[in-house]
Amino acid sequence: MDLVPALEEPLRQPLKSVLGPATAKVMAEHLGLLTVGDLLHHYPRRYEERGQLTHLADLPMDEHVTVVAQVADARLHTFASAKAPRGKGQRLEVTITDGSGRLQLVFFGAGVHKPHKELLPGTRAMFAGKVSVFNRRLQLAHPAYELLRGDPEESVETWAGALIPIYPATAKLESWKIGKAIQTVLPTAQEAVDPLPDTLREGRGLVPLPEALLKIHRPHTKADIEDARSRLKWDEAFVLQVALARRRHADAQLPAVPRKPAPEGLLTAFDARLPFTLTDGQQRVSREIFDDLATDHPMHRLLQGEVGSGKTMVALRAMLAVVDAGGQAAMLAPTEVLAQQHHRSIVEMMGELAEGGMLGGAEQATKVVLLTGSMGAAARRHALLDLTTGEAGIVIGTHALIEDKVQFHDLGLVVVDEQHRFGVEQRDALRGKGKQPPHLLVMTATPIPRTVAMTVFGDLETSVLDQLPAGRSPIASHVVPAADKPHFLSRAWERVREEVENGHQAYVVCPRIGDEEDDPKKSGRKKSPEDEAEKRPPLAVLDVADQLTKGPLQGLRVEVLHGRMHPDDKDAVMRRFTAGETHVLVATTVIEVGVNVPNATAMVIMDADRFGVSQLHQLRGRVGRGSAPGLCLLVTEMPEASPARQRLGAVASTLDGFELSRIDLEQRREGDVLGQAQSGARTSLKVLAVIEDEEIIAEAREEATAVVAQDPELTRLPALRTALDALLDEEREQYLEKG
Repeated sequence: MDLVPALEEPLRQPLKSVLGPATAKVMAEHLGLLTVGDLLHHYPRRYEERGQLTHLADLPMDEHVTVVAQVADARLHTFASAKAPRGKGQRLEVTITDGSGRLQLVFFGAGVHKPHKELLPGTRAMFAGKVSVFNRRLQLAHPAYELLRGDPEESVETWAGALIPIYPATAKLESWKIGKAIQTVLPTAQEAVDPLPDTLREGRGLVPLPEALLKIHRPHTKADIEDARSRLKWDEAFVLQVALARRRHADAQLPAVPRKPAPEGLLTAFDARLPFTLTDGQQRVSREIFDDLATDHPMHRLLQGEVGSGKTMVALRAMLAVVDAGGQAAMLAPTEVLAQQHHRSIVEMMGELAEGGMLGGAEQATKVVLLTGSMGAAARRHALLDLTTGEAGIVIGTHALIEDKVQFHDLGLVVVDEQHRFGVEQRDALRGKGKQPPHLLVMTATPIPRTVAMTVFGDLETSVLDQLPAGRSPIASHVVPAADKPHFLSRAWERVREEVENGHQAYVVCPRIGDEEDDPKKSGRKKSPEDEAEKRPPLAVLDVADQLTKGPLQGLRVEVLHGRMHPDDKDAVMRRFTAGETHVLVATTVIEVGVNVPNATAMVIMDADRFGVSQLHQLRGRVGRGSAPGLCLLVTEMPEASPARQRLGAVASTLDGFELSRIDLEQRREGDVLGQAQSGARTSLKVLAVIEDEEIIAEAREEATAVVAQDPELTRLPALRTALDALLDEEREQYLEKG
């Protein structure tokens, strides 16, 4: 008996009388909720108790929040402005409190009348809005609110007793409106089909799915919430792990050409040339890769490691092994700057071994070609010919490698650098160029905690490089609070001058370019007066470079680098910087990965709070690459107690990328993590926290592997198959198949 259709009903038509077309439209467009089932799986983010108030001290900046609090005082101010020149402008400031912290609400213009009447001292309400900073204090501008009047009938009906569910909401639809819509469709939860096999559910003492849905949306006790969350976490972990286990199973059935390096070939000659010894980690990971390459089904391996741990060296040795075995290897880089950098460093490392077919080339040599979108026609034709004939054993390129014209003689290995920047279709198109599926090595320099790797890349075997090569220098990192202590910023520029005087170079990184295209003033976006007051646009490369040249870095050679420059200009700037002709490079995050200038020892990151933790860690890895110690200064105007400052403090306090990625994940929602690896809005985990729920993920992986081994098509588990189809709608099914 198939009971799913009740949950598959679209929110827009059948429930018109219940939800109203406007609400259904907002749910579809802003929350991705299209069916009754989607709405039932939109779980509360947390719960408030009627008798308690929210912690206002921990509010996240720039996020939409719902708080339950009490009005402490309300003041109406009049002021003169362009629109009300005779002092008739009105602003209502309301202070709300939860006993431990205070938060300011502000209403302007005609919007002051209703709250002025309703938000009297002592009133309790739910407030929803976006947290911003004004005059160095947190505030909500024009929040929506719902008074909590304690009407007995309403509290039972709408909020189900003492626990008030607070839902992930948007500016267009407040939490309490979502709550009311969910109460309307809650009876259909009885018809939810349970994806967990009975033996698994009973063996682990988990409640049935309909009961879990009722308890998460209408809990009577905290134990109800616990029961529901334990059950729903298992659903998410198990269904995702089944998808990944099916993919591993399918991959194991594919044929591939085993690639074993020749005993005295290119790899042996390359190793003999190395002026240093590989670290134990590099040797261990290389062995894992060589074992995979020797099998007759395709390798799928994730190589992750610290910034500067020598991943490129490991990848190059894998490519040389494949060339030795008669195949070709392709390395896909996300940007032209990085592709050129990789090409240059690989040719340097190989020396005469990269000069196959040329005078002076070694006996075992091959050709290493570069292929990017901006190459001249003649150079491009030459490179394409070398690939087709097999003359070039190694090709390094951007997405230009994927174009139809590009044909390989015998593609044996694809290395994808900086995995999260490539769409699946791009990787798939490159893999489709092999006569049989080539082996795949995916590299990322953003260290990923084990649990995330199991959840996001669960179909890949993982190798970790956690040792830094000898001779790498330590990097000192400091937060520079520009607003609290302006003299710290002046000192930062002095430090940059000192580094240059000592013969070194520096980077200055900004979040924005600063030309017309990314200038908010010219992009036609209208901003409210509150927005204007609280937030200046992020600092821009062109402005900062100009100010530095005329001001604190006058007399030094300063150049700019950003993504919208012509590729030849970018390459010329990088060459001058690498050669030491430029003292200071003011850049956007185009330098985030792979850029290797050992003489650059200092980095100043402007508006550092506008970057993510892993991005800051990546950027910082550009300094300290030589024998001199590195210095990274994180400049911010955020107040000391703000979460942004705590985040920067965490980055400054440790150089351990794995530790930082855990901190990063604990502070962000997991959806961001999965969003990079899985396409589609609905894969985001709702209740499973990949860091906290390590045990559940590991157990779910074991259970899923066992289920798939016995029944790869899930013929005996139709409900699980249905849940899998819902997770992997057609687009995502293809996504997982492409990997």
